[in-house]
Amino acid sequence: MPQPLNSKERTLFGQVVKNYENKQYKKGLKAAEQILRKAPNHGDTQAMKALIMNSQGHSDDAFALAKTALTNDMKSHVCWHVYGLLWRSAKNFEEAIKAYKFALRLEPDSQQIQRDLALLQMQMRDYQGYIQSRKAMLQARPALRANWTALAIAHHLAGELTEAERTMTTYEETLRSPPPKTDTEHAEAVLYKNTIIAEMGEIERALEHLDAAAKNNFDKQSVMEMRAAYLLKLDRKEEAEKVYRALLDRNAELRLYYEGLQSALGLDPSDFTALKELYGPYADKNPRGDAARRIPLDFYKGDDFREAADQYLQRMLHKGVPSTFANVKALYKDGNKLAVIQELVESYAAGTHTPQSNGSSDKQVNGTSSPFETSTLYFLAQHYNYYLSRDLSKAMSVIDQAIELDPKSVDFHMTKARILKHYGNIHKATETMEYARSLDIRDRYINTKAAKYHLRNDDNETALETMKKFTRNEAVGGPLGDLHDMQCLWFITEDGESYMRQKRIGLALKRFTAVYNIFEVWQEDQFDFHSFSLRKGQIRAYVDMIRWEDHLRDHPFYSRAAIDAVKTYILLHDNPYLAHDSLPNGVNGNGKLDPNEAKKAAKKARKEKEKQDQLDAEKKDAKKTAGASSADSEVKKVDTDPQGEKLVQTAEPLKDAMKFLDPLLEFSPKNIEAQRVGFEVFIRRKKYLLAVRCLLAALSISPSDPIAHYQLVRLQHTLSTLKDSLPPKVSEVITSEFSSRYPSSKTDLEKFNDDFLEEHKNSAQHQLAGLRVRQFLDQGSREGNEKDVLGIIGEESTEMSDAVRAVEIVREWGGDVSKILAKAAERWPEADSFQVKDTKQS
Repeated sequence: MPQPLNSKERTLFGQVVKNYENKQYKKGLKAAEQILRKAPNHGDTQAMKALIMNSQGHSDDAFALAKTALTNDMKSHVCWHVYGLLWRSAKNFEEAIKAYKFALRLEPDSQQIQRDLALLQMQMRDYQGYIQSRKAMLQARPALRANWTALAIAHHLAGELTEAERTMTTYEETLRSPPPKTDTEHAEAVLYKNTIIAEMGEIERALEHLDAAAKNNFDKQSVMEMRAAYLLKLDRKEEAEKVYRALLDRNAELRLYYEGLQSALGLDPSDFTALKELYGPYADKNPRGDAARRIPLDFYKGDDFREAADQYLQRMLHKGVPSTFANVKALYKDGNKLAVIQELVESYAAGTHTPQSNGSSDKQVNGTSSPFETSTLYFLAQHYNYYLSRDLSKAMSVIDQAIELDPKSVDFHMTKARILKHYGNIHKATETMEYARSLDIRDRYINTKAAKYHLRNDDNETALETMKKFTRNEAVGGPLGDLHDMQCLWFITEDGESYMRQKRIGLALKRFTAVYNIFEVWQEDQFDFHSFSLRKGQIRAYVDMIRWEDHLRDHPFYSRAAIDAVKTYILLHDNPYLAHDSLPNGVNGNGKLDPNEAKKAAKKARKEKEKQDQLDAEKKDAKKTAGASSADSEVKKVDTDPQGEKLVQTAEPLKDAMKFLDPLLEFSPKNIEAQRVGFEVFIRRKKYLLAVRCLLAALSISPSDPIAHYQLVRLQHTLSTLKDSLPPKVSEVITSEFSSRYPSSKTDLEKFNDDFLEEHKNSAQHQLAGLRVRQFLDQGSREGNEKDVLGIIGEESTEMSDAVRAVEIVREWGGDVSKILAKAAERWPEADSFQVKDTKQS
């Protein structure tokens, strides 16, 4: 039996609830304790006290007290509701939903519990459960528009488009009078209903509904865009043309409108005369516009392209537009267009061109001459630095000429830094980028570029000092803490990759985990919008957000950080001593210390770290005591592991890697690098079936991938030694899906590899992969393999990145890299990577 309260305690309990809702935790806790002194086993009060304790950061104690509350009053909906809220704060949504459902059985009419359940079901994408919850909420409050809209959204996202439309129509029929034209929420609902009809494939009916119901809609642009798309799909091209021309009158810089108009006119991309007639008038009509001049360059060819490109480039260069090269570099995929552009711009630099009469060739600008000369040199420098037209010596020569003409140009010095980076001289590139930053210290963009180059140069402290100029340094954690609060993904990722290169595994994992947590925050941030968007009537934007969130983990920033994190965990698994950042060189998995010496050094390093941790903890406690003002203040999260020591001290690094790997493989199955690292994890965990799946996925993406070739041979060789130890079903699947397709004996694998080398004899990457396979199959072939690697370095087609990889491979074999480094340094004298003092694998 629940312990009853007298009238005074009941009033006090209501005050506890108000204190919690107003975040007056100290007062709420005091009132709850006052009640519990009179009724120590009152479950609802214990539950509210647990909720307050959880808000103050004492989650373990809160759970324990909530369980005690349930023991004292199992039939209290308050106790179960609170228990669900605690599980939700712990991100265990399945348990939270169970608790909410139990609370609803006890109190079916509770709108608050029903709403919390519905939001959680939406978060978990339990659309059928969400439909049921929304139906219940609609029956309770049918006059509220948001309940109808939410039910329609539930049906829509569940794929029940007919029911979604019926729900919206039913609500419209319940209205006694038409909504006023100023009702923006109704206008948005009309367009949302129209998108549902269109998604059903009933384009004709969608157009009729749009013309009838949305003609006075405030969102004119959306209505016009939808109408144009519908008319085009219905092959009513004359009407579509009119709408697209009206859209271009509103915005003549949107490529989508030009593409729609081109389709409506039925123009052939090879009919240059018709295309000129289309784009020419818009170019004349918008003298300051770019789209009508730039888009035709995509499909013009031959003399038409040369003429149009000449006009476009001279116009842009005379104006001194810095983004000219960025605007046209997409054309470089066509080798003929690349050659034409190079020829044109080189003629500008030489002064042998014919000036175009575009009204800007020889004019004075604010008393100075036209920027044509410097703009041309700037364009050429970027052209020669671009990977499809790279000639670094010419790029450096041209940019130096530009700098002589304008020594204070930030853009010119930035480009010079990029050229030095491609030379491989990261140190000098960083210095140049830092000088560019000093030319305009108030520019955030150049500041971030300088910080990025410092990170590439593995100078993390200077990078943070540079970023500090544009951060809130009073934030918890200083500049780095503010960058985390601002979710500055590029900096955190680059910082982690820098620490990874330095073999500072703890800090590397700390940064990659921070990126993972940021994506978790983005996932959780949906909670606020499940109710906010309905309240504000932003339905289409909400549905778009939900669909975007469903693919959140295939974002390039997540893929990059996750792959880096998995590689770091693999490195930690293969070299356990890397866990101790402060160990001397040679103990971090690269040295020749024997195991006993390594253990002694590791023990000493741990003791030093423990002392430092104790000092840091004392300092933090002192700050916390000095800064404490009120128990009601927001609980500030203090990072108890700033160096990532807890992450790096893991006993199962490969198991921890799965946190990053699982979403990577689920949402980015076409990312070949994800499949590669997945293979490396699974083969080490002896999950051979999963390793086969990753390898086959990689080969389906790129059948001749060099790394996949090496992994294939490794897997076949490993499986050939495990035939009798694998479970029969696993062995059967592997044989049918993989082993039977490729050679398995050592002799056959060697021939398979020789054929691979012969087939890809002109590719340095494939040659290096083949040599890795040869070394793997025959450990005694190292001397010959090293000679072959040396030969690859001398090949004209070998890139600097291939040479860097060659050095890593020879070190992997335990070989002497001095000759490799010398050969590479001779060919790339500017590159930092080959200026290594310790030339031998230690």
